[in-house]
Amino acid sequence: MNNPDPTTAESETSIDDNESQSGYSSMVFRSTFGGVLMGLANLVPGISGGTMLLAAGIYSNFIDAIANLTKFRFRFESILVLGTVVAAAGLAILLGAGLLKDLVVSYRWIMYSIFIGLTLGGVPMVWKLARPVNPAMIITGVLAFSGMVALAVLQALNFVGSSPSSTVMSVIAGVAGASAMILPGLSGGYILLLLGQYVPILSAIDQFKSAIEAGDMSAAMEPAISVLIPVGIGVVVGVVMVGNLLQWLLNRYRKATLGLLLGLLIGSTVGLWPFQQGVKPEIGQMIKGTKVTAENVEEFDPEDWPTEYFSPDAIQVFGALGFVLLGFGITMGVAKIGGPGEDI
Repeated sequence: MNNPDPTTAESETSIDDNESQSGYSSMVFRSTFGGVLMGLANLVPGISGGTMLLAAGIYSNFIDAIANLTKFRFRFESILVLGTVVAAAGLAILLGAGLLKDLVVSYRWIMYSIFIGLTLGGVPMVWKLARPVNPAMIITGVLAFSGMVALAVLQALNFVGSSPSSTVMSVIAGVAGASAMILPGLSGGYILLLLGQYVPILSAIDQFKSAIEAGDMSAAMEPAISVLIPVGIGVVVGVVMVGNLLQWLLNRYRKATLGLLLGLLIGSTVGLWPFQQGVKPEIGQMIKGTKVTAENVEEFDPEDWPTEYFSPDAIQVFGALGFVLLGFGITMGVAKIGGPGEDI
């Protein structure tokens, strides 16, 4: 009977530990990058946080983490991914809000070109997982792409809903916004605009911040109770609902779900056509649920102005192509540096 070589056993254990550490390092890298992109995406109308997570190759890990934690399965990998993504996204929002807003407002066609490239960088990852193609994948992909084109048309027409704010509507807005944030291709900001809840929510946040800064807790409670808490409840419900639903769909209808994600991913670039610019609103227009009048026209900031398409010159066309390639290369580069990527 041969006795195992303790040296060999220790060597195999060391290799396993090194592989485990390498896997965690890759996961943290992807989660950090994806979280930063997700946070920045939430600052830009038309950009989906889910798209950025998918492009970074951490999307399925994020969905699995949500599903596991909501089912009280406290696995280290789930806590690591969710904690890293949320922390990175929050930090990106705090540090990048002003800069990114100014860049988009002042250099819209450049930034949108980069965003298109970042988004398209996720396509090869999903396509690799989705092959070979079947009819279910084609159908869901076409439907998702068509839905994104319809949303882009509504955006181009500046179609914004106007609904009265209420507790129930705030909960619905939270659910819809969180769901759109998770689903690749859908922008939570646009969904809130279409529901007519974008302005009420932002107004409630401003009122809450002003009351806290003034030390008036009673004044802070009014927007918190009427809007912010219901929206927060909706966000939690939306994240839990969509996270678990996507995990279930991927486990049971993998091809159709991958087709859906691919359609959303490609379709999300339609609304990011780079050659558009902000124009000063005209009297009578509706901006985020508010009618423009002679009295308030100067109150609208440039980032709130409606956009219009323009004809680019040759430099802008070639420049846009270059920036698209730059964004695409960044995403693909992260995929290479971070490791082999995820398997949805």
